[in-house]
Amino acid sequence: MNGTGTAAEDRVFAALANATRREVLRLLRECGPQPVQALADHFDMRRPSLSEHLRVLREAGLVSEQRSGRQRIYRLEAAPLAEVQDWLHPYERFWRERLRGLGDLLDRMPDDDPS
Repeated sequence: MNGTGTAAEDRVFAALANATRREVLRLLRECGPQPVQALADHFDMRRPSLSEHLRVLREAGLVSEQRSGRQRIYRLEAAPLAEVQDWLHPYERFWRERLRGLGDLLDRMPDDDPS
């Protein structure tokens, strides 16, 4: 992710912007590959709605789909998440430096003596 906002990057961020899709990713991370019905059991929504979320995740490259008989098994694909982490890393460094500066300032300030 080089900051130019390619279509692939935009799809990843758009997919991550939705709480339901983030929850699907969490379920796949914690429980491993799952059929659609197992994922659907975690949500109070109609199956076509979940299928739409899965389509968005698939198009963003965040999940893959494998057919096993009549079932579709979904698996987490973490590579795009590593790209997001790489993109976010400079911001994390920025805030750590700011907080370290605040900590240094607070360390130099005299303690208030309540007595």
